[in-house]
Amino acid sequence: MITETIQQRFKDHGLKNTPQRTAIYTALVETTSHPTADDLYQLVSQDYPMISQNTVYYTLGVLQKAGLIREVNVGHDRARYDGNLSPHHHLICTSCQSIVDVMDERLNELSFPNGIPSGFTITDYQVEFRGYCKACRSKTA
Repeated sequence: MITETIQQRFKDHGLKNTPQRTAIYTALVETTSHPTADDLYQLVSQDYPMISQNTVYYTLGVLQKAGLIREVNVGHDRARYDGNLSPHHHLICTSCQSIVDVMDERLNELSFPNGIPSGFTITDYQVEFRGYCKACRSKTA
């Protein structure tokens, strides 16, 4: 992702632009693996060896609060993060816990179910498909 684009996004959301923050955000938006904070720390610390895990956790919180990333917590033992804010859904392997993006416009056009309590306003939704990825299926076969 182009540094100028990131700088503008940070400015638009009232965030200070630091090299570490930019590196964390760039790593997140350039991957589809939905990394954990520890995964991001391992990745970013290669270029910024003085970065701390606390900085990564704090930065993820700031980016999430600003609406630049999403936490994807789908029953895993640790939160995972997604830099892709376009409407999409997920395939989740219940064995290895991999998460794969599903881009299908039909899922973005689902009608809301009957029985939603009066006064409840739906602002967002995600569809999750759970099962076993090809690698995990072949291990058990």
